[in-house]
Order: sequence, then structure tokens, then C-alpha cells
Amino acid sequence: MARLRPIFKAKGRNWQAYTCRPLTEGVKSGEIRQYCTLAHGGYPGKRLGRSELPGVSSVGFWDIKKQLDWGLDWHRNEGIELLFLESGRLELGVDLQSYVMEPNDLAITRPWQLHRFGEPCIGPSRLHWIILDVGVRRPNQAWNWPNWLVLAKNDIADLTDMLRHHEEPIWRADNGLAGCFRRISDVVGRDDAQKNLSHITVYLNEAWLLVLDLLRQRRVPLDPFLSSTRRTVQLFFSDIKQNPHSLSQAWTLEDMADQCGLSTPAFVQHCKQLTNMTPMKYLNSERVKAAAEQLVRKPELSISRIAMDYGFSSSQYFATVFRRHLGCSPGAYRNQQA
Repeated sequence: MARLRPIFKAKGRNWQAYTCRPLTEGVKSGEIRQYCTLAHGGYPGKRLGRSELPGVSSVGFWDIKKQLDWGLDWHRNEGIELLFLESGRLELGVDLQSYVMEPNDLAITRPWQLHRFGEPCIGPSRLHWIILDVGVRRPNQAWNWPNWLVLAKNDIADLTDMLRHHEEPIWRADNGLAGCFRRISDVVGRDDAQKNLSHITVYLNEAWLLVLDLLRQRRVPLDPFLSSTRRTVQLFFSDIKQNPHSLSQAWTLEDMADQCGLSTPAFVQHCKQLTNMTPMKYLNSERVKAAAEQLVRKPELSISRIAMDYGFSSSQYFATVFRRHLGCSPGAYRNQQA
């Protein structure tokens, strides 16, 4: 798996957008017949001005006519992403689970949800998307919808509530929503798309209203835990477990709490409730598990190298913590598993 971009970023909470580089290169090489987008920030496409559709990270579509020999690896976006598959078939991974999108399927992902396209390759497909940044990077943060979204206050409140408290990724879109995505892409695909922002704005409002109608009709069950601070801590530790780079960082208790936007006492309390351990003990237990796997999988690596790779300041300290968790030294463990 490629190095994952972190869910959280301390000291200003910066967020690195997924650049979609494989798609950009696919367009240049001619592998992708059509790839039309309007975008802000680091997303590829025709550039939107700062005051034009604020919050829209990317809106557009692709039209792929042949099987590619690559896919888009695990990544996260800066906003809420709506994906509508008009035709073809698309393998979609969300939160390390595998799904298959069929024509007229709608997928919804949030900024903290890992997802990828193709397992491992993207096949012939026509896919539409909207990525809208509502100012959240953690589940417990307040959502801020852009001013151009003119839904009534109660509708925005309901839409926010449903998207925050339910994370089922795949939905069946109706004809109205399908037609709305087509209208958006028709405008985005024009050479003068940036002169038709009023049309796109109206269609984007329609799209979000139709998503709200869809969720209401399906009577979405809501889970308050999904927007809790404890959920934020849970995702932080999940990200560390899945990302060797995060495991290797020289974490302090204060750093971990800051990454989650919490006070140190609150962070410790949530960690104990989730793991029955203090944060540092839990961190070291995950480091030892990952290091133990590498001891067996990569016998050519020295114990000192593995210790450093997983955040231990010395091989001696690594051996002490390793013995505490697994009852033997790293060398003895490697020999036993050989």
C-alpha cells in the first residue's frame, strides 16, 4: 500500500490534497478519452477563481473506454465526495472494504474515509464526481457549507446530520439524480465552462437536495458515535496502525492529543476507553506488532534497522519493550519463527 496521507495535521491543521496524478498522466498519454473538471487547490482541471464556487475542490467526470493497467491507490479527499457511475463497472474500496459500483450507483465518502478505485485496475467507465470541502477533517468538527448552497436551514441540518452519522458508501441513485450529474458534466465539459458557473451552481444545489431526498427516502439509521470525539481518536489510532510512517514518528502524548484537536486529559480518557491502555503503551504495542512482522518477513534487515523504522530510539529500548509485550527478545523471536 502507498504511504497514506494523515487524517490529521497539527499546528494549523494543514491538509494535503490528493493530486490524482495517475489520472493526469493517463490523460496526457491518451489512455483516458475524456477527463473534464473544474477545480480549486491541488486538484487537476480547469482552475476556478478564488471567489468562484468556494468549497468546490473538484467537479467533473471521466470517460474511459478501455481497461487501464493501473488504478488510484488508497487516498483521502479534502471534502465530501459524491461519485455517480453512469456506465461501466468500477471496483471501489472504502475503509479497506471492497465494493463494486454498477451503473446508476452513487458512492459517498467523507474526508477521513480511505478509498481507492480499481482493484487493481480501472476498467471502462463513465464516472461523475463532486468534491465539496465543508471545513472538516475530523468526524467531530462542525460542518460549514458554502454560501452558494441555498437549501433551507432545516434541510442543511438534516443533510449534515445524515452524512455525519451514517457511513454506508453505496446507494442506488434515481433518474433525477442521474440526470442532474449529466447536466453538471455537460456544462463542465464545454470549452467555456467557466462562463456558465450560474448553471453549475444551480445544478450543484439540485444535486445536494436530491441526495438529501434519497437519504430521507431510505430512512437512514443514524449513529451518534460517528461524530464523537472518541471516534476521532479511534480513527487516529487506526491511521497509525495502517501507516508505518506514522508508527515511526517520535510521538509524545501532547503531540497525539494535538493531532486529534483534544486536551491531553480528554485524549487519554478516550484512549483508555477504546484500548484499555494508556496512549504510549498502546502506541508501543502496535509498534511491536508491526516490528515483529518485519522480523519474520525481512530477515535481511538488522534488528537495529527495524527498531529505528518503527520509532524506537535504540535497539536496547526496542528489546526491552519487545520482551515486555511478547516475552522474548527480538532475536529469539526471529529464530523461533524462522
